[in-house]
Amino acid sequence: MASSRSRFRRYAGGDPLAPPVDIAEALDDIGERVMGGSSPERALQELLRRGTSDRIGLDELSRRIHEQRRELLQRHNLDGTLQQVRELLDRAVLEERGQLARDVQMDDTDRAFAEMRLDGLPSSTAAAVSELQDYPWQSSRARADYEQIKDLLGREVLDQRFAGMKQALEAATDEDRAAVEEMLRDLNSLLEKHQRGEDTPQDFDDFMAEHGDFFPEGPQDVDELVDALAQRAAAAQRMLNSMTPEQREELMQLSAQAFGSPQLMEALGRLDGNLQSLRPGEDWSGSERFDGDQGLGLGDGTGMLQDIASLDALAEQVSQTYGGARLDDIDLDALARLLGEDAAVEARALRELEQALRGSGALRRDSEGHLRLTPKAMRQLGKALLRDIAQRMSGRQGQRDLRQAGAAGERSGATRPWAFGDTEPWDIPRTVLNGVLRRAGAGADGGRLITTEDIEVAETEARTQAAVALLVDTSFSMAMDGRWVPMKRTALALHTLIRTRFRGDHLQLIAFGRHARVMEIEELTELDAFWDKGTNLHHGLLLAHRHFRKHPNAQPVLLVVTDGEPTAHLEPHGETFFDYPPHPLTIARTVRELDAVSRLGAQTTFFRLGEDPGLARFIESLARRADGRVVAPELDDLGAAVVGSYLGSRQPGRGDEGGDFGGWFGGRGFWFDE
Repeated sequence: MASSRSRFRRYAGGDPLAPPVDIAEALDDIGERVMGGSSPERALQELLRRGTSDRIGLDELSRRIHEQRRELLQRHNLDGTLQQVRELLDRAVLEERGQLARDVQMDDTDRAFAEMRLDGLPSSTAAAVSELQDYPWQSSRARADYEQIKDLLGREVLDQRFAGMKQALEAATDEDRAAVEEMLRDLNSLLEKHQRGEDTPQDFDDFMAEHGDFFPEGPQDVDELVDALAQRAAAAQRMLNSMTPEQREELMQLSAQAFGSPQLMEALGRLDGNLQSLRPGEDWSGSERFDGDQGLGLGDGTGMLQDIASLDALAEQVSQTYGGARLDDIDLDALARLLGEDAAVEARALRELEQALRGSGALRRDSEGHLRLTPKAMRQLGKALLRDIAQRMSGRQGQRDLRQAGAAGERSGATRPWAFGDTEPWDIPRTVLNGVLRRAGAGADGGRLITTEDIEVAETEARTQAAVALLVDTSFSMAMDGRWVPMKRTALALHTLIRTRFRGDHLQLIAFGRHARVMEIEELTELDAFWDKGTNLHHGLLLAHRHFRKHPNAQPVLLVVTDGEPTAHLEPHGETFFDYPPHPLTIARTVRELDAVSRLGAQTTFFRLGEDPGLARFIESLARRADGRVVAPELDDLGAAVVGSYLGSRQPGRGDEGGDFGGWFGGRGFWFDE
């Protein structure tokens, strides 16, 4: 019978009960930047850099990383081991002098000779320790302190290469030291064999079976073992490089006395050579400047330089400036270890946001690999803009309750009393309720439950078909004066409204600069500002006229957004004529084309941006000629003005009563009724 085994491992799929990531704010931010001229890729990167209203971005994480790195260097120095050795040496010498002074049985000649040796110790700590190797200590405490120096040095130099060795070998016995020396011999043999390509998996398994306790990180093969050791050894070398020449020379002299065993340093030197040969790509020549007053031992200093290297790697990962960079590259474990769990949580949230945006269908890559906003994203952005516009329009006043509302359309949610000739469906609950309330109020005991006075009918959305042409000025002045994004927001809001609420209407977006051309909403949204002299309203009207003639049964609606007088027109051969100030021929061609559009019965509204008096007079003249209207909203109200004009144009019976919309703009925009 085959044995069955169950394997369990840590769940790495995130919180299964966590709510889905809200991408609405992020998508709005990306949309705003795309409208401002950024590519979707750049807009996404900028969002991740800055973060959202409730999440920090990569810039803040990068700042924390560099601040942590700077604090480590400014707080510590590399003199910790030398300071400890000096303290032990000074204590041993002081205790020995005290013992010499107290020992009355000691021969005076021997006492004088011992004091002479202590008085003649070199100023160099390393030289003094070497000088006292054969000194006959009279004080047992002094001898213990001196022996502790060798033990400390041995543990420090081992801790440089093997993290945690300093603590593990505290109060070590001779057998423990022998085990270390044996491990080093076997390790060097394994690495040299691996370097020649002669090792086998069994060699590694045998080594770990014998010496695995020295490697708590648990490497799975020789390569993982080499990686861990090489990173530590390279950090140890960078620490030596970061010392002053005097510190480095003194430390090398002291290290030779570690454990009182020159063989130890020989084995470690051999190990460093093997690791450099196997991993030449590690940073073996770097250095750092430590300016603090907290001394670090060799092992702690090596660990700190490893942390600094990890911080540098994190900084590069967070920068996302290299090819193919993704937030998945960020080492969350290292981030949590070095900056705290909060930083890892923030990075994980950004990663989830990026994944949600890429997986939501709002962003896709085109055939050339460029990131693009999808129609789904455009709809979401448009709905957000419409909500904003609805809030601005919610305070409108004076809108009439039209009897004609809703002929053969969808229910709007409103009701009104029935009148003779109405064909709208009854609202049964309201009708019955009216009858019950009437009878209860009158105290009637009998009679009819329902009368004609009780009947209410459900209003529906009017379904008169319209052909809408939105002409938007894309000359450079629109971008230069901060009108570029509001213009795009307006176009997107109107497009979304028609595509979701009035699907029977036919919308055409026409951008006119030096030339005019029909654009899809995605193209217009991502259109970057460019230097384009000329405002060719004539060409735009030609395209609008063609659009209206394609839909002869629909009500033509012409909406023009501009901040300048026409300065260009289209010649019969297709070339553009430009002149500033506006040439009389340009004016004549523009007016003639406006007349042609007006003869089709187009309801025309001009949206004048800016305070140019000449533009105001010209636009008012065009509006009078076309029997249209002029509105001069502030930029924040442009979307509400255009949407309000469109809704007004498709209301039966509204005609030229544009004054009904005057309260929609909070007094900041105004209507001219001609």
